[in-house]
Amino acid sequence: ELGIDPGDLPSPTVAAVSSFGSFALGALLPVLPFLLGATALWPALLLAMIGLFGCGAVVAKVTARSWWFSGLRQLALGGAAAGVTYALGSLFGTAVG
Repeated sequence: ELGIDPGDLPSPTVAAVSSFGSFALGALLPVLPFLLGATALWPALLLAMIGLFGCGAVVAKVTARSWWFSGLRQLALGGAAAGVTYALGSLFGTAVG
């Protein structure tokens, strides 16, 4: 009736596994320097920034925007989210270290 063929629908298992992999890799990037023995924060920040820019650049493959615009956009949004998280942590009196 709706013209939807169940055989044409994507696999929910593939979607779940790829989503898990993406989130796991995204969470591993900023933690990786500390797992390798880093004691300063800057390597984690740098790797997170590279990861954010890279993800935005890859997303540009399926949009009409340029890779550098999408990369900078993702970097800005990720930086804004980190800033809000830091501000809320400071507001509630929590600290790292």
